[in-house]
Amino acid sequence: MSIGGLMRTSVSGMNAQANRLGAVSDNIANSNTTGYKKSTTEFSTMVLDSSPGQYNSGVVESQTRTLVSQQGGLGYTSNANNSQAVDLAVNGKGFFVVGDGDGGNFLTRAGAFVKNGNGDLVNAAGYILKGYPLPMDDIQGVANGFAGLQNVNLNSSELRLKPTDSGTLRVNLDKAALKTATGTPATPPTSVEGTLPGANGATARPTSKESLVVYDNAGKEVILDIYMTKTADGTAAQAGPPVVPGTNATWQYAVFDRSKAATGATAPFPYATGGQLMTAVDVSFDASGKLVGPTSLTIPIPNGQSMKLDLTGSSSVSTAYQTLSAKVNGNPPGNVDKIKISDDGIVSATFASGEDVPLFKIPLAMVESPDNLKSLSGNVYSAGVASGTILVGVAGQSGLGTLVHGALEESTVDLASELTTMIESQRGYTANSKVFQTGSEILDVLVNLKR
Repeated sequence: MSIGGLMRTSVSGMNAQANRLGAVSDNIANSNTTGYKKSTTEFSTMVLDSSPGQYNSGVVESQTRTLVSQQGGLGYTSNANNSQAVDLAVNGKGFFVVGDGDGGNFLTRAGAFVKNGNGDLVNAAGYILKGYPLPMDDIQGVANGFAGLQNVNLNSSELRLKPTDSGTLRVNLDKAALKTATGTPATPPTSVEGTLPGANGATARPTSKESLVVYDNAGKEVILDIYMTKTADGTAAQAGPPVVPGTNATWQYAVFDRSKAATGATAPFPYATGGQLMTAVDVSFDASGKLVGPTSLTIPIPNGQSMKLDLTGSSSVSTAYQTLSAKVNGNPPGNVDKIKISDDGIVSATFASGEDVPLFKIPLAMVESPDNLKSLSGNVYSAGVASGTILVGVAGQSGLGTLVHGALEESTVDLASELTTMIESQRGYTANSKVFQTGSEILDVLVNLKR
């Protein structure tokens, strides 16, 4: 073994331990970095052929790898309902797709995003979250690339309005209520004298009433007054002989625009003849109180489109009037109250009215060998030949993990383990330096032989 070979071997050992210490230093510095994956250093030997009478020392090489596939712990934050900051974590396989603003797309697990001046969601390194714009029919994405992805921009939801076009009203109408008799004197307890609301009569005697707020094409509130008036009592079938078939009970649903209501002497029913009747439909119930039909009303909204009001589930049994369900879609123009993200990646803006408007769908990307992804500045990764090609899909499908809104993935660094590794590397470096020092002293002795 030559003295020079001894010194070269010890130098390679010092370099390898220095690289290991560098990885430890990086890990410790990023122990609190969101989505950071720790790096480890592995050593391998390079040896030279040796003859029986002489040994040739080799060298040691170090290779640092990032354990990208390791799952970090999830820590919940207070940004679950924030409209300006969105915290996301991936529970399982997959990466967020982010862009650098210059056309480059990368992968990351760092999910702390905030809204910038353009309305885009960016993380601490300035990378922009990517997603598919909704509705779902507009998605033009592909499984093996980033085609169709756009910046997730929350400004698209500002001052966004949706006219009402559908709703549900499920009620129970008291079967024992008195019917309205029109054109004949009242004969209690079988009838109540008056006119039907659908006739726009000032003397109308409605049985029950419900009101709904809807929105026209300009986002203006329109209050609908819905009057339900009993017009016919149903009868049960008789077995006979002779057999007498039963008849259905009938209720008139009359819908008015409250803004057109009269005041003063026309109260308590404020719609006089010529008032704004929007629709009047007879709805029937069988002897058991089950809705027969029609099952919906079509209501023309002023300055808007027609609204389909679903009555399915309504009944008429002998108990007091009760509203079981009342809901319509649509929302007025206004700023977003909060942002919600489902575990399959759908980003929805919730307005003060309670209406949820889907904006984007956030995909996840994966590769065959995530530990071979190339690490770049900003806690992002790029794919290459070693990692395999990128597969883009929906969270919760195709082996991809799920999204957790209001949480962040913590760093995978274990400080106790890193400090232990640091001590080991320090001792190894010192030992290699002693070998180098010994070689240097032997070389001095060799040079001094001539003296």
